[in-house]
Amino acid sequence: MFAVIKTGGKQYRVVAEDVLRVDRLEAAPGTVVEFGEVLVVGGEQTMLGTPTVEGATVGAEVLDHVRGAKVIAFKKRRRKNSRRKRGHRQEFSLVRITEILTEGRKPSQTPPPRPRRQAAQKAETGAEATPPDASA
Repeated sequence: MFAVIKTGGKQYRVVAEDVLRVDRLEAAPGTVVEFGEVLVVGGEQTMLGTPTVEGATVGAEVLDHVRGAKVIAFKKRRRKNSRRKRGHRQEFSLVRITEILTEGRKPSQTPPPRPRRQAAQKAETGAEATPPDASA
């Protein structure tokens, strides 16, 4: 199941467990936010909104707040001894989509537990190592 949501004047196509970088949200890391402007919900049946899908919401967990790269705005007017240099860093929020809900249901206020990855087992060096060019 996927959805198209609108936040910060932009549209995003999302599925569960996606990690997005959206414009800064006023929520603390670790909390669950709700996106109410759902434009499309797809899956077995696709529901198109006019302009939004009634009763559809998307829940997301706020992971972190970050800042983008610095953008320099430099303006110079020739022969006028006029220069202006300004820098800007846009603020973003990293969110993980937890669930896509329809029929007026609301997302749970606690994020689901994340399964822990198991460390890759290292191969024993002596058991499976073969000397290079042993037949020579």
